[in-house]
Amino acid sequence: MNPLPTTPDTDSTQQLLHRPDVAVPVLLAQVYDAAPAPERTRLLTQLMQPLGVLSLVAVAGGVFARLRFRDAPGPLNLRLEDTLLIGAEEVRALAEHAQQVSVETVDALRLWLTQGPVLAGSAAALLLVQLLKRRAAQRRGEDRLPPERG
Repeated sequence: MNPLPTTPDTDSTQQLLHRPDVAVPVLLAQVYDAAPAPERTRLLTQLMQPLGVLSLVAVAGGVFARLRFRDAPGPLNLRLEDTLLIGAEEVRALAEHAQQVSVETVDALRLWLTQGPVLAGSAAALLLVQLLKRRAAQRRGEDRLPPERG
């Protein structure tokens, strides 16, 4: 998957933003790439939480499974140096899996993005916050609709 173009008003960016299932992982990878190590560990921890063993093994050649079960059977305990092993492409793959398992987990990252002053100046973070807000609002609207009758 190619990252978003650097100019946020290009046609390809606009098309991508209409596909949150694709745009969210791409934007999360860009945010991760720009974030300092402590914020990276927070992002990885959030994305890894909903995934089971098989998902962690299947994503990015199993790098997340090795990190998760390094201190097994204890709780997930990522270290700052772990972020040196993980690149943006692995984060994109992790985000894709995480949103398939629990879109709410990914949407909850909006709070993390808006509270982190380091990330406030990131164009990718700002786009991601808007996209997550819109996606959550659409889901809430869909939840209120009566079921279709056939």
